[in-house]
Amino acid sequence: GLGHQLYLGERGYNFIKNRRFAYIASVVMVLICVGSLAIRGLNLGIEFTGGSTFNVPVAVDDGTVNKLGGAVQDSGLPDMGATSVVTIGQSAARVQTRSLSQAEVATVRETLAKASGASQSDIAYSTVGASWGKQITEKGLIALVVFLGLVGVMIWIYFRDWKMSVAALIALLHDLVVTVGAYSLLGFAVSPATLIGVLTILGYSLYDTVVVFDKIRDNVKNITKQKHTFNEQVNLGINQVLVRSINTTIIGVLPVAAILIAATFFMGPGPLEDLGLALFVGMIAGAYSSIFLAAPLLAQFRENEPELKAHAEKLGKRDGRHA
Repeated sequence: GLGHQLYLGERGYNFIKNRRFAYIASVVMVLICVGSLAIRGLNLGIEFTGGSTFNVPVAVDDGTVNKLGGAVQDSGLPDMGATSVVTIGQSAARVQTRSLSQAEVATVRETLAKASGASQSDIAYSTVGASWGKQITEKGLIALVVFLGLVGVMIWIYFRDWKMSVAALIALLHDLVVTVGAYSLLGFAVSPATLIGVLTILGYSLYDTVVVFDKIRDNVKNITKQKHTFNEQVNLGINQVLVRSINTTIIGVLPVAAILIAATFFMGPGPLEDLGLALFVGMIAGAYSSIFLAAPLLAQFRENEPELKAHAEKLGKRDGRHA
């Protein structure tokens, strides 16, 4: 089968020879995301900007979220498009909006009472300050910096190759920018669930990269005594794990895609939608960067080392395929 042929090097895509195209595609994606972040910014949830929360007693059914959210958006008040509705069990719903004046609070409370059938006095109201979101952001950034630092040290110790650490960190930063950029491009709200999703996909991406590097390490052991160049063995390693990476990504992405679709089209804005987009984009970006960025970058970092360069010259000019 194809998987067996890829493993033996009988067939395969030449990732090393064509790495320039992958680099260009990655740079374009990153520039688009960075440009969107600079121009459009992020749609921060009320946890970060502050806002108003209404707890509505209502018999929850499949149409509750859309009914309450639509009622608030059609209330005639400005800038209510980012309203979020989350059901709480089977007897209540939480509606979150931007910060409201006292007159606007009365209007929203009256609107929700009509939509839910509840009494206005039974609809609890509270405000959410931006300070909590600021604390979450600071802790998330600290966790990110610590994670990246530990990743670099771990890979360096495990593979005894600092160039692998650099290649892996570049791939992780690529995944981070693409995932965050997707929120800016699509206008999805950024909530604490988003931070959880972003940190989660970094772990997933790291796992995929380590799998590729582990196979490469096996292939390049005693490379100067082999009849293949370093680049050829790196390319072989990528092709050997290609089917596994694709299958793992598909298996992981399918349930995430189901959650994202259900949250976006049926449940309305909420934590599942915020979490689902980060996981969906991040898992795909992680698989891509492990194959098309991390491994080719490693080959580029090491191919000019005197020992490997002399070995390649001794074997003659090759294009990176496993001959």
